[in-house]
Amino acid sequence: MTTPFHHEPGAVPPPQCPAHNLGIGPGGLRRLYGPEAENDPAGLYDKLRAEHGTVAPVLLHGDVPAWLVLGHSENLHLTRTPSQFSRDSRRWRALQDGSVAPDHPLAPIFTWQPICVFADGAKHERQRGAVTDSMERIDTRGVRRHINRFSNRLVNDFCEKGSADLVGQFAEHLPMMVMCAIFGMPEEYDERLVQAARDMTRGTATAVASNAHVVAVLTRLVERRRAEPAHDFASWLVGHPATMTDIEVVEHLRLILIAAYESTANLIANVLRMVLTDPRFRARLSGGHMTVPEAVEQTLWDEPPFTAVFGRWAVGDTELGGQQIKAGDALLVGIAPANTDPTVRPDLTADMGGNRAHLAFSGGPHECPGQDIGRAIADVGVDALLMRLPDLQLGVDESELRWVGNIMSRHLVELPVKFAPSPQQKLDADPLSVMARPARPAGDWEISSPARPVPEPAHSFAGTQPAHAPGAAPLPRPAAPPADGPAPTGGRPAPGTAVVPAPRRPAAPARLWQAVTRWWKGY
Repeated sequence: MTTPFHHEPGAVPPPQCPAHNLGIGPGGLRRLYGPEAENDPAGLYDKLRAEHGTVAPVLLHGDVPAWLVLGHSENLHLTRTPSQFSRDSRRWRALQDGSVAPDHPLAPIFTWQPICVFADGAKHERQRGAVTDSMERIDTRGVRRHINRFSNRLVNDFCEKGSADLVGQFAEHLPMMVMCAIFGMPEEYDERLVQAARDMTRGTATAVASNAHVVAVLTRLVERRRAEPAHDFASWLVGHPATMTDIEVVEHLRLILIAAYESTANLIANVLRMVLTDPRFRARLSGGHMTVPEAVEQTLWDEPPFTAVFGRWAVGDTELGGQQIKAGDALLVGIAPANTDPTVRPDLTADMGGNRAHLAFSGGPHECPGQDIGRAIADVGVDALLMRLPDLQLGVDESELRWVGNIMSRHLVELPVKFAPSPQQKLDADPLSVMARPARPAGDWEISSPARPVPEPAHSFAGTQPAHAPGAAPLPRPAAPPADGPAPTGGRPAPGTAVVPAPRRPAAPARLWQAVTRWWKGY
């Protein structure tokens, strides 16, 4: 294996060196940026795997050294062992010795902030617990009705034309519409917010201004919810017993908004591309042999929304995948290469239906807490689109599709389609503003019994699990909301209460089930 990192960071070959055209940098290390990495990331992963095994030395922008973890099991160890691999970017040796400047192209990704993605142990548990507890209060049925309504609203905008760009007119708008509704700021959804979310993660000259616009929108929201709480995600985060400051709340809302938007927009675009370009995929879906959720899950294996996550930083000298990792080294979670690791997926054409062992949402304590919402947006959105436009066809040759890539993701630029023009669908005027789980009223069927005391688990800083992890003690629930709001326990019976189901009612007539189906889909 190549001995990594023996060169001076930032050193570059002479201008005429062929390495500039081959994606090879100082020390013979491959660059994780540039034309090769952006145009053929899968090919680059194969080369790195053949040369170095499951953990490969690579170069980031400016030829700054890092490690890309390619193996599935090695990535699981990386994400599940914060005692060895921390999320605190201040540990990065390249930052400490000045090799990485504050204006580095990846600075928006690795610059430390007081939020859960840069924290470990007790601080991470407090902040992450507030996020996951608040997400548990979301009414998933209500969210799916929002998604269906918004999907049909977007389709109405182009269904009569017979052609559309499903990236710019659908995939990039649906996640933002849904997230604005969940946050409690539907009035803030507009084209500017969508474009700002796209721009701020791409390292453009206007990224700072775009970030400032998003922060300003969220700051106004937090100020409103601090003064007037409502039944929405922002209010639950503001009022959580973790007592986060306004700055913490704004930064976590920004993190969730951008991560959910970017990943879900990519996921929808990738699912639709596979449906339109893979005949077997389309046939199985239309023939009833594959459901849309199964299609989404297959796409999470084949074309995950994020290809890699930067980063983790070694707490001390250690070994991973046969490589000697030094304290302060930077590592990337290789999501896409882990999903194609030959040890877990020897046949890349095999059907992965029902298998959720992919790393599309990362893993360990920092696994994406909103993945079920992202899946729901993709499931319902794609299903609604295909129901409205069942004769969708790709509007250009597949070879004409273009992507824009970086070390974290690969974005489909456009997805032109054509179809038979169809009339707009009339949408229910119901604003669907209620996003909270409804309270479950206490009935005569409840039988109480003394609750057994449960001892608090002992935690160490390095081994603390987040509140959402199996077996972890839940954080305290927020104080009781207004009388018409959800129960403090999220609608669950009090501890120690046994619930006896009510007697079964007679079967409903068929027309009632039809009405329920229409209500569920939001028609």
